[in-house]
Amino acid sequence: MKIAIGCDHAGFPLKETVKETVTRLGHEVIDCGTFSTERADYPDYADKVAKLVASGQADRGILLCGSGVGVCVTANKTKGVRACVCHDAYSAKQAVEHDALNVLCLGARIIGPALAEELTQRFLSASFLTGSRHEGRLNKVKAIENANFK
Repeated sequence: MKIAIGCDHAGFPLKETVKETVTRLGHEVIDCGTFSTERADYPDYADKVAKLVASGQADRGILLCGSGVGVCVTANKTKGVRACVCHDAYSAKQAVEHDALNVLCLGARIIGPALAEELTQRFLSASFLTGSRHEGRLNKVKAIENANFK
């Protein structure tokens, strides 16, 4: 898979860990920045990642900021993106399986490298449970999205 990764200055120190994990798992990284700890605004990078995922140029995305919340809010403003802050292994996997999560958001000031690595692995190894009861729910979410993003 192609994985778009983006962060602001707060997420930058953890971004390299995430990139290394994605590569080690056999996926291609599309690095959308930022490239230093110099102050950067999270909406700029979250928007880049979200657009790549929504357009199909990236299969999934991973975003990092201080809490994960800012990038999550921004990414969810793009039609076709289902982003969630996950700071536990269960949610990182279950959100893909049940909710078709396509953008994982991490708080670099909340979690450390070992947990970021585990969450990335869980997120990338999970698949949506097509044909399950969750498919009907996802279709309802998509209908709401289509009604609200005219």
